[in-house]
Amino acid sequence: MTINRQTVTFDSHGTACDAWFFGGATDSAFDAPSGRPVVVMAHGFAGTKDSGLEPYARRLADAGLAVFAFDYRGFGLSDGAPRQRISMTGQADDYRAAIVAAKRQPGVDPTRVILWGISQSGGHALIVGGGRTDIAAVISMVPLVNGLAAGIHHYPQVGAAAMLRSTAVGIGSTLAVKTGRAPTMMPVVGRPGEKAALTSPGFYDSYLAIAGPSWRNEVDASVGLELGSFRADKAAENVTAPVLMQIADFDQGAPPHAAAKAGFKARAEVRHYPCDHFDVFEGNDWFEPAVAHQIAFLTRHLAGDRADAAEGVPR
Repeated sequence: MTINRQTVTFDSHGTACDAWFFGGATDSAFDAPSGRPVVVMAHGFAGTKDSGLEPYARRLADAGLAVFAFDYRGFGLSDGAPRQRISMTGQADDYRAAIVAAKRQPGVDPTRVILWGISQSGGHALIVGGGRTDIAAVISMVPLVNGLAAGIHHYPQVGAAAMLRSTAVGIGSTLAVKTGRAPTMMPVVGRPGEKAALTSPGFYDSYLAIAGPSWRNEVDASVGLELGSFRADKAAENVTAPVLMQIADFDQGAPPHAAAKAGFKARAEVRHYPCDHFDVFEGNDWFEPAVAHQIAFLTRHLAGDRADAAEGVPR
């Protein structure tokens, strides 16, 4: 089945953000008189929606869910300046604005929003999902939940000198922007030993394999300072909706032990995969199991809503 993809523009704090909307297959088991659930989907570290998200979006849409995938401000096809600068609080705000926009799409039940995040956005999904009554489920894939733990995780790969150099460059970039000068840019991904944000073995080829036409291999070097204080794990216990946590046990990017601890706090259903960070994308062995687990999880928690609604059973 081919699901039509529509381009949608929405406002996030005065900036136009670009999104794709997939209406989902007709006569869905997820449908209720109020509409069907909508998956709000965002990418991870410096990612764009055209870099590996569409296969997940289409499979979820084929299962009968609406999907709203978007680019953060300053990335991909979204407006915003400065470009390629990651702000953790700003991206969480974009996620919240995307939820508002997703609820306005035709056929969507505004009380059943599913947050879907991968890598860095897997952490954002936990932060944004806390304390909300409109969140019906959260899917957090190979999530980055603790920036300090990620730094410790990377230390054996890059060494002290490289980490200190990266911190100094990040501070310099931050100061430059504050004084009206251009930020210092660095590659998002490089080969081991190169000066880039991600240099784990295999990451360069894996990231470029999913990279879409709007993706750029550069990021503001201040991102290291942003990551250092990122603690999505502290927000995990605030999520009351069902959570699916999908962990890559040999993840070189997002520490699997930190994700497991966050999953425990979120009372999550946890799935483990014997693979690395990028191996859950289409074209790799663990895409099919990962997306099958997502559909099964959402079916268990949300597909009965149509029958309940028809019988007047409160959810």
